Amino acid sequence: MHPMAKVKVWYDADCPLCRREISAMRRLDGRGAIEFIAIGAGTGACPLDPRELLAAFHAEEDGRLLKGAAAFAAMWRAIPLLRPLGLAARSPTVLRGLEALYQMFLRVRPRLQGLARRLEGGARPA
Repeated sequence: MHPMAKVKVWYDADCPLCRREISAMRRLDGRGAIEFIAIGAGTGACPLDPRELLAAFHAEEDGRLLKGAAAFAAMWRAIPLLRPLGLAARSPTVLRGLEALYQMFLRVRPRLQGLARRLEGGARPA
C-alpha cells in the first residue's frame, strides 16, 4: 500500500484490457499518487461487492467513492500529464460527455476483452 496515496483505483486483474490500462497508468504515475488494487486478489478492502466493482471502473478520491467517467477523471487528476483532462472533467458538461463515451465503451467491452484474450493467446478463465 502507498501510505501517501491520494487516489485508490480498483481494477479487474483478469481483464486483459484492464491490465494494459493499469500498466500504462502505473508508468505515468511516477509519483506513486495512486494505489492500484486488484479486485479479488485479497489486497485492500473492497468498498463494494466485488461483482459491482467489476461491472464498472471505480476509484476513491479524498474519501469519496466514484464510478465510471468520474473515477477515470480522479485517476487522471493524480497523474501530472493527464491532470488537465481530469480537471476539465470537473465541468458537469464535460463529465456528462465522458460518461456517455464510457457507457458506449461498456457495451463493446466484452467483445474487446475477447479480442484482447485471443491476442494474448489465453483462454477465458472459467
